[in-house]
Amino acid sequence: MSQYYLDYLDQLEAEAIHIMREVAGQFERPALLFSGGKDSITLVRLAEKAFRPGRFPFPLVHIDTGHNFPETIAFRDHLVKEIGEELIVGYVQDSIDAGKVQEKTGKYASRNVLQTVTLLDVIQENQFDACIGGARRDEEKARAKERIFSVRDDFGQWQPKKQRPELWNIYNGKINKGENVRIFPISNWTEIDVWSYILKEQIALPSIYFTHQRTCVLRDNQLMADSPFLNKDADDVLVEKQVRFRTVGDMTCTAAVASEANTIEEIIEEIKASKTTERGTRIDDKQSEAAMEDRKKEGYF
Repeated sequence: MSQYYLDYLDQLEAEAIHIMREVAGQFERPALLFSGGKDSITLVRLAEKAFRPGRFPFPLVHIDTGHNFPETIAFRDHLVKEIGEELIVGYVQDSIDAGKVQEKTGKYASRNVLQTVTLLDVIQENQFDACIGGARRDEEKARAKERIFSVRDDFGQWQPKKQRPELWNIYNGKINKGENVRIFPISNWTEIDVWSYILKEQIALPSIYFTHQRTCVLRDNQLMADSPFLNKDADDVLVEKQVRFRTVGDMTCTAAVASEANTIEEIIEEIKASKTTERGTRIDDKQSEAAMEDRKKEGYF
């Protein structure tokens, strides 16, 4: 990487650290939403830089669909033990058992959308007034409507027309009782920026981000990881492929990409040459043009 780009990464890092410290200063009960993916892992490193040698002023919160990649859960538990911070896990299965959400059926059934109810319950139970997330504005077009401090109403809903202006680096965290704010410290980062920062900082990641041999289900020209959670039919074809994952989500809606990239440098070059966006491997985003925006209005991450 050139010195110019390293300086640029330093600027992005400084901005993100400033935002995290603003969260600690403005809110009483913040939390860091942790998926076990590269963006939330990057947030953990930024939190370390913002608050060490002290403890984080917030717990990590993971919404577990029960259909996560085993590699992601194993990495999550290892990381939490290593950094010695609190982890709160909300289980979608608990929401199903309580009758708050209904398990989807059919070939394309996924628990991904059910996470919203579990997340809102966890926020309410713990009285979180701010939730830090790893969303970036380049990952999906609805994200570009977000502010860095993105207000949610007392129903947990996002209303894009009511977002506040943000001038310079001044962030308004004032909210009414029952409202909460989603905070996006890496909102100005791109996918390449995140990978370059991971390379620069030598951050460890779950193994599924790197090439590996896996049995996949070829479905609608997408390579889905074969698992007991995937409802297969006669049209689905099992194939053995060398793949990796660009994004980490529920196994029922996250597709792999054919890849030989086994180092971060190779991944960066692969992404630069790719004509598919990162979210292009998420089946749930293909439901409609406004799929992400609709879910965000309901309280999604």
